[in-house]
Parts: sequence; structure tokens; C-alpha cells
Amino acid sequence: MKRIAILGGGISGLAAAFALEELRRAGSDLEYVLYEASTRLGGVLRTEQIDGCLVEAGPDSFITEKPWATDLCRDLGLADQLIGSNDADRKTYILTNGRLVAMPDGLMFMVPTKILPTGLSPLFSWKAKVRMAKELFHPPRAVDHDESVSAFVERHYGAEMVDRLADPLLSGVYGGEAASLSVRAVLPRFAEMERTHGSLGRAMLAARKKMATGPRKPAPPLFTSLKDGMQSLAEIVVTRLTPASLLMNAPVQALQAEGGTEGWVVSAGMQSDQFDRVIVALPAHAAAKVLRMASPELSAELAAIQYSSSITVGLGYDRGVRESLPPGFGFLVPRSEGKKLLAATFVHNKFPHRAPEDRALLRCFFAAKNAEDIWQLTDEQIVGIVRDELQQILGLCAEPLFARVYKWKSAMAQYGVGHLDRLDRIEGLRNQLPGLALAGNAYRGIGVPDCIRSGREAAKQVAET
Repeated sequence: MKRIAILGGGISGLAAAFALEELRRAGSDLEYVLYEASTRLGGVLRTEQIDGCLVEAGPDSFITEKPWATDLCRDLGLADQLIGSNDADRKTYILTNGRLVAMPDGLMFMVPTKILPTGLSPLFSWKAKVRMAKELFHPPRAVDHDESVSAFVERHYGAEMVDRLADPLLSGVYGGEAASLSVRAVLPRFAEMERTHGSLGRAMLAARKKMATGPRKPAPPLFTSLKDGMQSLAEIVVTRLTPASLLMNAPVQALQAEGGTEGWVVSAGMQSDQFDRVIVALPAHAAAKVLRMASPELSAELAAIQYSSSITVGLGYDRGVRESLPPGFGFLVPRSEGKKLLAATFVHNKFPHRAPEDRALLRCFFAAKNAEDIWQLTDEQIVGIVRDELQQILGLCAEPLFARVYKWKSAMAQYGVGHLDRLDRIEGLRNQLPGLALAGNAYRGIGVPDCIRSGREAAKQVAET
């Protein structure tokens, strides 16, 4: 019988365990043990019910376009629990010179595809608009090196586009800054568009034209979630696993490869156990620690992957506040505006079922330096900062009916310039350690679908070798 250890009980580790459980039930001669350092499974997937509102402490949804989370939900029998974002009311604002300005229609991430809405938008200066027009004439360009998103976008559209759109958008996804994130790792499609078309605008228009000639299908919602919250995904996965195989409050101190074999020794607390294969589904900095004895070189490469921390604040308000807030999904705050807050979501608009009709539900977000600067403050002080900035931005003075603060230390992997080259080195070093697989948000995607994909691929890898 093949024995497999899984280190980490976040969604990556749970997805790996579920894939192995499916193989076991189908007749594969294997067993698995999952080690989780904390007292709960699911990692950042955490949901609370407060005053009739469904409050997400971690991610509130996932990108519909990436299929792996939806596929897992269907495999679990949760297809009827999937819900889409209310895209009919989708509108995002950017705080610009102290006031909220709606992102113009036709803006694909940060690439303008409709001339009139962009040309008339007060979001951009005339200088920036002229730069956008000139961008349509960029020739194809093959770049033989990686660069930051900031450098890439500035080359196409100028520094104003970086400040107003690229940096705020990426802060909301990666909790990092465009100046340090790798364009090849974070925006690979854009790098490919530059190679084939030169102009991102022309590439987007060509893609739209191609889609228009195909069969017309209703556009899927941009975001998908679950009726009972994201935590329910982890909870349902756990119910399908063998209870005796789940070890919680069991931090792993070290992994050691058994000399001359493909075996591994997992040391957790005062216990050590032998396994044929190991899946390390931990944050890269934690993976680096447990692999230090097995491969100092691999450990060093993993430790070099940086992480940022984040703070999410959930606030509930009454009907009066709900009626006073602007329509749409929420707003983003460029760093040049001098606020601590990076983004706020109007959850009652994005996912209407998550708040009663007489409630407004807001979700406010801090990350990276903005989060670190307030990390040591009490929850009450952090809520105070949120309320002050919401008053400045929205004119919102009302006392919240409830407020919750959720802190996530070093939870968001930062794909720095050269990240893909580092992954090649990591893969080469991992191949020198037979029976080892890696999974998690440190490698090729930070969102829930990517984590699920990485866990399932790791399970397939160790089961087949």
C-alpha cells in the first residue's frame, strides 16, 4: 500500500486529499494522512453569520473563468449551491482626487476597448487619453526578459494608468504593488498580446471580434461563490474524507528523505511516521522550513518567495445607509490618494443574498504596507480608521450595527519579477527528491481555483509515480 502525507489543511491540501480519496474509493491501493498545524481546516476560507448577514473573512468568491473550483463543487454535489455575482449592477469606482469616479464601459482590466466612454471619462487626464490612442499603433515586440507590471503598463499607457488602475486592481487581487509584481507571472496574457500584436488595445479588439463571430452564449457571471459561503466548500470536502486521516493541531517540524529509497519521514511533535510520497501544501515560507534538512537549495528558493499580509473588515449597516450608497460593486483606492484603505466592496450589491434587504454589508480591505502599518492596532482602532476613511470617501457617518476584523499574516504570495525562472529552478530541485510534490498559492496562481488545481495535480503526481 502506498502511504501519502499531505502537509497543510488549506484548500490546496484538502483538494489533494479529496483527489486521493476518490482514487482510494475507486480501488487504488493507497492511504493518506493530512497534517494541519491549526485547530481548523480550510485555511483562509472562513465564513460567519452575523445579524442575518453572511460575512466572508477571507476570499468572498472565485473567478468563474477558471474552472477548477466549479469542477470541485460539482464533484462534491454542490452544483445547486453555486451562485454568480450580480453583474447587472457591476460598476467599480476609483477614488480620484478625493471623489469616486466610475470605471468607463469597455475597460478590459486596464485596456480601453471603447473609444467614446474612455474619452469622456473624468478618470483620466487628456494626456493619458492621447497616450491610449497612440498605444493602438504599437508594433509587435518580443521581450526576452521579465519585467514588473508597472514597467509594462507604463510603457504602453504611461504612469497615470499604473497609478489609477493597474496598481489598485492588482492590490485587490495579490495584495501587492505593480512595481514589484512580474508581468509574465501575473499577466501572462498581456505579455503574449504584446508579442503577437504590440498594442494591447488592438489585441483585445481582435479577441472581441473573434468572439463575436462564434456562437452567441450568455456571458457567465464574473465571480462565483456558494450560497452558504466559501467556508462551506472546505466543510463539505472534509465530510468526504476519512476522519482518522485528518490530524489537526499537528505542525510538521521536518521532512527527511530516506537515503536510497523514495520514502520520507515526517516529524510532527514527538511523533515520526514513514510515507512513500509527500505533498507539501504549505505557504512557501513554511514549506522552506520543513524542507531545510531534505534540500537546503530547494528550501532557499522557496524562502525567497515573498508574501504580504492583509486585513479584512466586515461592517453591517441599516436600510438608510444601504439606500445612501452608490450602486455597483464598490471602489478601489490608488496609493496616491494617501489613504490606508485599498478597497471596499458593497457586498449587498455584488451578492444580494448575503444581506437582508434592510441591511448594507461592506467589506473593506488593507494589504501589504497598508496592513503592516496598522497590524499592531486593536480591532477597535482599525474599525475607527475604516470609519474615518469611509466618511471621507462616501460621507458615511452612521454607526455600524456590527464590525468584524480579520487578520491574515503572510497569506498572499507575491509573484516578483523573475518568478517563473524561480519556479523552473524549484521544479529542477524538486525532481531531485523523488516522491515530493508541491501545492499552494506560491506557484502558478493565487486564487481559490488555482489552489484547487495545484492540489489535485499534486495528488495525481504522487499517485501515478
